[in-house]
Amino acid sequence: QVQLVESGGGRVEAGGSLRLSCAASGRTFSTSALGWFRQAPGKEREFVAAITWSIGNTYYADSVKGRFTISRDNAKNTVYLQMNSLKPEDTAVYYCAAGSYSRREVTYDYWGQGTQVTVSS
Repeated sequence: QVQLVESGGGRVEAGGSLRLSCAASGRTFSTSALGWFRQAPGKEREFVAAITWSIGNTYYADSVKGRFTISRDNAKNTVYLQMNSLKPEDTAVYYCAAGSYSRREVTYDYWGQGTQVTVSS
């Protein structure tokens, strides 16, 4: 089992920044990557970004490319999502997930509880 705990969500004005953290524990070696997904009210959950534990390869959704940066600290088993130039449409519950390096939800076996990000205009 892998346990994931997100933190860092909150409310920010448009153009502002937030940094989300996802602390992983347990059998993290059974996974190859950690991804961030988000779900806005009334919408399906969507992929945001992913990073591999080993080499640090990264992959971003087009909607966040150039504004969000995913990084990891293997010593702390923690992955970060730095979000800059936030827009109201970034408002969502953000989830981290551990599994295989992909943009597809089905490849992620473990999920955190989510953290709310609200961007006001």
